[in-house]
Amino acid sequence: MASRQDKASYQAGETKARTEEKTGHAMGATRDKAQEAKDRASDAAGHEAGKAGEATEAAKQKAAETAEAAKQKAAETAEAAKQKAAETTEATKQKDSAVAGKDKNGNVIQKATDQVKSAAVGAKDAVMSTLGMSGDKGETGNNNAKDSSPITRDQ
Repeated sequence: MASRQDKASYQAGETKARTEEKTGHAMGATRDKAQEAKDRASDAAGHEAGKAGEATEAAKQKAAETAEAAKQKAAETAEAAKQKAAETTEATKQKDSAVAGKDKNGNVIQKATDQVKSAAVGAKDAVMSTLGMSGDKGETGNNNAKDSSPITRDQ
């Protein structure tokens, strides 16, 4: 049972690691895009001083949009990871429950088998006792030995 839980924990950890990796890549891409936007803004400012303010503002807007998109993507990825971890945990619980039910059914079948065996032994003993073959009269050795007394018939 512990190994199933360990596996579920491991899977959740793997999912978390992948989420963090994707988030890191998204943040790196955002920084790159922001740097590119900033570089473009700098070039525009150097060539046309009058349009520098507009270019910088556009770069800031583009960087903000890119950052927001990356933030949303990271949130979606994290939510997906949480959902996957919850599904994995639920599947593990259901499997554990099924295994417990199987074990319980096995115990019930074993009990029933034991009861049938006990009843069969009791029935056999009752039949043998009825037939006088129970061996309770102090006989030793073979219980199936025939009585050596002569058989007489009423005439």
